[in-house]
Amino acid sequence: MSADASTPLAERLRPRRIEELTGQGHLLGEGRALAESVAAGRPHSMVLWGPPGSGKTTLARLVAEHAAAQLLTLSAVSAGVKEIRAAMASAAEAREGGQRTVLFVDEVHRFNKAQQDAFLPYVEDGTVVFVGATTENPSFELNKALLSRARVYVLRALDEPALEALLDRALADAERGLGERDLDVDAEARALLLHAADGDARRLLTTLEIAADLSPDGRVDRERVAEAATGGGQRRFDKGGEAFYDQISALHKAIRGSDPDAGLYWLARMLDGGCDPLYLARRLIRFASEDVGNADPRALQVALGAAEAYERLGSPEGDLALAHAAAYLASVPKSNRVYAAFQAAQRDVRAHGSLEVPMHLRNAPTRLMKELGYSDGYRYAHDEPEAYAAGVQYMPDELAGTRYYEPSDRGLEQRIRERFQRLRARD
Repeated sequence: MSADASTPLAERLRPRRIEELTGQGHLLGEGRALAESVAAGRPHSMVLWGPPGSGKTTLARLVAEHAAAQLLTLSAVSAGVKEIRAAMASAAEAREGGQRTVLFVDEVHRFNKAQQDAFLPYVEDGTVVFVGATTENPSFELNKALLSRARVYVLRALDEPALEALLDRALADAERGLGERDLDVDAEARALLLHAADGDARRLLTTLEIAADLSPDGRVDRERVAEAATGGGQRRFDKGGEAFYDQISALHKAIRGSDPDAGLYWLARMLDGGCDPLYLARRLIRFASEDVGNADPRALQVALGAAEAYERLGSPEGDLALAHAAAYLASVPKSNRVYAAFQAAQRDVRAHGSLEVPMHLRNAPTRLMKELGYSDGYRYAHDEPEAYAAGVQYMPDELAGTRYYEPSDRGLEQRIRERFQRLRARD
């Protein structure tokens, strides 16, 4: 076994050449601009955006090595002003000696605006080549000034072929991997290793190494991989991060698109990832009003009932109530006409200010109010045919004739629409 066997397998197998970095062919394949730039030793400032275990740190190291540059690493989780100043001083000193510096900032999205701005002068004057790594969408998390000085590269989670290639290399490499141990990993164990990795190279290698340590006889089976993966096999999910918003968007759009199967899948994904079930319940309640509306008023009752059921039962029993609501909301007719109508009404409120209430709609509880004409000409709708006072204006005078709510021809709204057509014909 190699002399550095005490170093974690994921670190020992970290790629030393661009060709060894698997799964990012769209960036590092033959003829790709980034690959050619790195190979030629011409680094430029960049932001590497991708999920954990996709190779962001490795790529930063390769950028520095191919450029024969000093590599300085900061973690936005732990670094402060003192560490930033020390790094900039080191870079300035290296520059005086004719050496370039690649500054790698991990979790760069965790730095605040002022901290991000602190790098700008050193990036602009060439003191450092800035390489930031983030799992979050740079458009939301990084300053525009910093983004304008760096190119964003999107790294992808490793697909199954890339993970398989990495697994084979780990098992075969006697110097840096586990090849010297001559492990026997059966087909079921391999399949579980790939599944548990969930696109994360580091997770794959860590799980493999633990499973190997749990297998003194060298036979790595499914049970030992399952034991090694315990606690580390959840699907990618980050509360309040990019994956979170992507998945809640997918859930909402699947239900809106009347696909109960996809709706149940994304609901299960978010619950599996640790999303607060009551947050999901609130989203279903909102959906019932926004996207189903009067096409099926029962949808709101179902969503509210699911939220109440979850509060009483908790997980896992209450999860089924959320699934019940999601499947129902996906299955019923949809209408956003109330949602659109309310937004239009809100726009008019903002645009027109405090319009006066028409005199015939005002309450007249005192004699003075009656003498001033309050409530004059008001017609009590229940005294009219079909409880409808034809021709009465309920809007402020400036908005007379404005209509916001136009029912659709779906679900119950079709009947509401027909009733409105009949009543409005009498106006």
